[in-house]
Amino acid sequence: MPPVNDKLAASLDILKELQEDSQHIFQSSDLSRTHRDRLRRAGFLTPVIKGWWMAGNPAARPGDTTGWYASFWEFVARYGTSRFGEAWHLSPETSLLIHAEPTDVPRQVVIHTPEGTNHTIDLPFGTSLFDYRVGSFPEPAHLIVRDGLRLLAPAAALARAQPGFFQQRPVEAQVALAGVRDPSDLLVHLLEEGRTVVAGRLAGGLRRIGRQAAADEIADTMSRAGHRVRESDPFETDRPVPQIHPGTPAIVARMKGMWEAMRPLVVDEFPDPPRVLAPEAYLTRVEAMYERDAYHSLSIEGYRVTPTLIERVRAGAWDPNENLADRDRRDALAARGYWQAFQRVKEAVAEVLADPASAAAITDEQHRAWYRDLFQPGVAAGILEQVRLAGYRTSPVYIQNSRHVPPRPESVRVAMPALFDLLREEDHPAVRAVLGHWLFGYIHPFPDGNGRVARFLMNTMLASGGYPWTVIRTEERHEYMSALEAASVDQDIGPFAAFVAQAVSRAAGEFT
Repeated sequence: MPPVNDKLAASLDILKELQEDSQHIFQSSDLSRTHRDRLRRAGFLTPVIKGWWMAGNPAARPGDTTGWYASFWEFVARYGTSRFGEAWHLSPETSLLIHAEPTDVPRQVVIHTPEGTNHTIDLPFGTSLFDYRVGSFPEPAHLIVRDGLRLLAPAAALARAQPGFFQQRPVEAQVALAGVRDPSDLLVHLLEEGRTVVAGRLAGGLRRIGRQAAADEIADTMSRAGHRVRESDPFETDRPVPQIHPGTPAIVARMKGMWEAMRPLVVDEFPDPPRVLAPEAYLTRVEAMYERDAYHSLSIEGYRVTPTLIERVRAGAWDPNENLADRDRRDALAARGYWQAFQRVKEAVAEVLADPASAAAITDEQHRAWYRDLFQPGVAAGILEQVRLAGYRTSPVYIQNSRHVPPRPESVRVAMPALFDLLREEDHPAVRAVLGHWLFGYIHPFPDGNGRVARFLMNTMLASGGYPWTVIRTEERHEYMSALEAASVDQDIGPFAAFVAQAVSRAAGEFT
């Protein structure tokens, strides 16, 4: 009889074959019961619903949502096709969210299908799927298949979306409207069924985002076809709406929309800049904050560091070439990397103090070097592969226990220049600090170290306004992460703006 480990290895071989195409969701028929039971006991397979499984991580703690959120859309795609063939598509609202580069896992997804039973299927961690029965089905030309998900094309979805979508998800609605290149795409759907109310709503939305000619064409065409259109603004009138040019990448349009919507809340929440210090005095205080900053920033990321270790690194007593214990210690390598990056950030802060208007440009030039400094010791010690220093990630990344799923790797390449454009165009240093920190984490451009670099960026932007170097404390980690989650998932920047404002006020008080 084969040993237990050989049996598990055989089951893992089968699982590996199934995962060759980045597949993480399986039906019971994909694996024999023997292999399923063996993999489940070992933590490599986790049940989703009856008959469906997802790849698991044996090291995951109970309640860890990361694996499920990473597999969520794959499950929806495979389940929908398995049950309904090609006779299904995501609801208009969900279709629009996906066209707008979604970064959050919704609590519920609605599938439209003639074979629906109007039944809710409960899924892990409070998510669900609802199969909504519809009497008519769109023509194939109005459907798009993306990563196995059957979506309504943007124009078809806009013509069918409920009015509440524009108030509940204004950024995504703006992105969708800006993405309509030709009003004819909308008019096909509006004229087919005489959708006069929808025509008035879409014309008003297009006019609100600055597309006057498109709005006029919809109103005029509907009128000439004998329909009376009463134009209405579908957005909340007191919210700013950015001007998004047609053809703007969806992720960039989302960022512009979120920035415009969030910046007033940050300005209202933040204290006025404190008394401006001379650059030498400011940098002296930054250096005095190093030990505290390193301890808390690394601890937030899960490293076990002590003031003694930090002091050894500062004094140069850390030597991985001669001391094998230093070479093998992950925490020591992280501490050394943080010290290196901190020195370079101090140089950037000195430049910003000399020319506050240059903060965005300096950070744009320097942030990749900060990242390389963080991980160079691990590469030098042979613990990390050299490719780690390459820069922006080339594969998906997931944040532990977060419904926020950072943008696809190809989107990072357009999102990061857009972030620094927003920072350059922003005149309020507190907005640059708060939204810059949050959006950096939202994009998550690097394979690791994003939180540390985001906090470096925040402090560089704070320096441009004379605000003090500010430490996010490790005992505040839950509040900090929850505030970031609210901004990324619920588009509510209020908790994070208040959190940073309080930390800045505390830092200012420490030096009065």
